[in-house]
Amino acid sequence: MYFEGFDLTNFWDDCDYAKKAYIEAAPSDELIASVEQELGYKLPGSYIWLMKRHNGGLPVNTCFPTSSPTSWAEDHIAITGIMGIGREKPYSLCGELGSQFMIDEWEYPAIGVAICDCPSAGHDMIFLDYRECGPQGEPKVVHIDQEYDYEITPLADTFEDFIRGLVNEKVYEPDPEEEKAEALEMARTAPFSPLLAELCQQSGEPEAVERLIRGLAVQIVEDKGYFALHGDENSCQLYDIQFWLYENAHPGVTEQAYLKEFPNMIVCGGAFSTGGYAPSFVEDWLKSRKKAGVIFKRDGGLWMSKAAKTALREQLLHVPPLSL
Repeated sequence: MYFEGFDLTNFWDDCDYAKKAYIEAAPSDELIASVEQELGYKLPGSYIWLMKRHNGGLPVNTCFPTSSPTSWAEDHIAITGIMGIGREKPYSLCGELGSQFMIDEWEYPAIGVAICDCPSAGHDMIFLDYRECGPQGEPKVVHIDQEYDYEITPLADTFEDFIRGLVNEKVYEPDPEEEKAEALEMARTAPFSPLLAELCQQSGEPEAVERLIRGLAVQIVEDKGYFALHGDENSCQLYDIQFWLYENAHPGVTEQAYLKEFPNMIVCGGAFSTGGYAPSFVEDWLKSRKKAGVIFKRDGGLWMSKAAKTALREQLLHVPPLSL
């Protein structure tokens, strides 16, 4: 008997998307045999048992703990759905986005059967791993991480163990205060990216510039609870400072070249980082600054007005020491 004592009452989330992309009618023995023949592997008894009661879908609990980091998180992986036994729905074992598709099109290693997709939309998957047991044996469940050169992380010895081990995503939701404290520490002390550190040195007043940048970053974290550059006043000031520093070192930089280099300063160039950005915010900032005459175009390049540069240098004279 499989899943003895395990309550499946609220296991599935039967939303419209699940019905459209995953859930098929209960598989017949003939269909199961046909799918196994096509895949070349005998499916685990616990998997067949579960699929006969609910053939594929989205589970309510979507996270599984790991002892090593993956591209998804430091301590867990997440799944989107569990593939059913069939061919009709896109996310069924032999569907158009099923197991063989992931091996053929996404170049996942042919170690068994893909059974769960993940929120990364193809960049990591959950597989039944038949390497030790052979095609007719009881496979283990593993996570395969395309982002980490297809690194394989063991998850569970059996499919049933994997299902029993799923936990709700709320378990891994960060504590807002802890997240804010970490962001404040980063804003105050984390090393600048090589490019930003070099530009600060070339400004002639590196210590004051660093205090100004870190002070604005701290204020952003205090306001938002995390470090991100959007369209708010403090973010726009940081956009101004980055352009001022870059234009000082590279006079007349083209708009295309600057927007290409922009991520290497604060967005993702070092430990002092937002970890990502939306290009539209930077483009909107640049458009508004050009409209206001703060930045202007000459000889194909971008320049900051003397008045704007003077105002920034005045700011440097009054930057308070950074409170640690």
